[in-house]
Amino acid sequence: MTALAIDTDLKEKIIKSFSSDDGGRKNALEVFKELGLPAGKAEEYRFTPITKALEKNFDFDVANSSSNFSSIDSFLIPGLEANVIVFVNGKYAAHFSKKISPDREVRISSLPAAIENGDATEHFEKYLKTSTDVFSAMNSAFWQDGVFIKVPANTKVEKPILILHINDAGQSQSVCHTRLLLMLEEGANLTLIERSASIGSNPIFHTFAEEIVIGKNASLDYVKIQNDEGKLHQVANSLFHQSDKSRLNTFTLTLNGSLIRNNFNIAIDGENCESHFYGLYLLNGNTMADNHTVVDHIKPNSFSNELYKGVMDGNSKGVFNGKIFVRPNAQKTNAFQSNRNILLTDTATINTKPQLEIWADDVKCSHGCTTGQLDEEAVFYLRSRGIPSKEAKAMLLYAFAAETLQPIKNMELKNYLDGLISQRLNKV
Repeated sequence: MTALAIDTDLKEKIIKSFSSDDGGRKNALEVFKELGLPAGKAEEYRFTPITKALEKNFDFDVANSSSNFSSIDSFLIPGLEANVIVFVNGKYAAHFSKKISPDREVRISSLPAAIENGDATEHFEKYLKTSTDVFSAMNSAFWQDGVFIKVPANTKVEKPILILHINDAGQSQSVCHTRLLLMLEEGANLTLIERSASIGSNPIFHTFAEEIVIGKNASLDYVKIQNDEGKLHQVANSLFHQSDKSRLNTFTLTLNGSLIRNNFNIAIDGENCESHFYGLYLLNGNTMADNHTVVDHIKPNSFSNELYKGVMDGNSKGVFNGKIFVRPNAQKTNAFQSNRNILLTDTATINTKPQLEIWADDVKCSHGCTTGQLDEEAVFYLRSRGIPSKEAKAMLLYAFAAETLQPIKNMELKNYLDGLISQRLNKV
């Protein structure tokens, strides 16, 4: 069967399985029909065979099975006091969720309700790349549930917000689409954590789209944890919009999953903004992780720094495509990007493509990538000091990876992430 035939047949099955009479989704549905699923030569998905994975692993005529697990304790972060928002197979689970911050600090509500009462109207689907990305269009047309978060002006939310996406694939496959709209008003401050987890051994397909609006002089610390032991196929579209003097720190940790695609789009649409983007993918087995980032400098006098690192073991595959745009009005921009990778086996692969496009002349920008193997001389040096080979390799890999934890301020969260990284690297 040709790629075009697979795309057409699969596309019609997806449309049929998520048919909706909601008039607000019709435009997105039409875009999804027009764009179609990415074929092998589609530039943005050239190294990520997601259409073949969907065709091979999912039956879109089968509905999700009901979930009956009784506890989320194993998915929580030890020692972290947080507001917890839980989605199970794409639907908000009120009985697992809890809000501990007072209403004066943060408002959390259902996204459909916020759209209906007008709270979300100003920003909902203003930043999502629905017209150009098929999975944004898919999510916009088929999303099942979502959350709306708003932090009032000049307010610091003392406790982080943890969003748990739990997919129960114990009885059958799980297919779900969820949304987030986050608004930080002027001077607001928040830590947001997202985690994907699964139950069961059947395939999971999850699209997640989020629009995050960071107001003037506001600050956001954002952490994404992808450590899903199940057969997760996930496409996450994250859109950040920064205003004057805002600050953004992000960290993405990818450890497990069948096929993970992260699309990060950051619009620095203000002066004197500061933005840091860190990512770490530690892959083994047949896991594939694809990180696509776009940092768009629209206004002058801002700074961005991007560092993604990867360690590939087994038959794993990593992809990094980072783009920096500096628009004509974005004079005096400082923008830096680096992607560094270590391959531990001959069968692991990495495809990396840093890109930089500048239309302004008074800027300082750089980008680059490196790929190599573990330094055998360094391993030999540690072994000559009495350190066993396995521990020596783990120490060197940890030193390589630990730099990406720089933006993490919450110590309970940092210790948890540090433990996940150490645990993985000690298995190498």
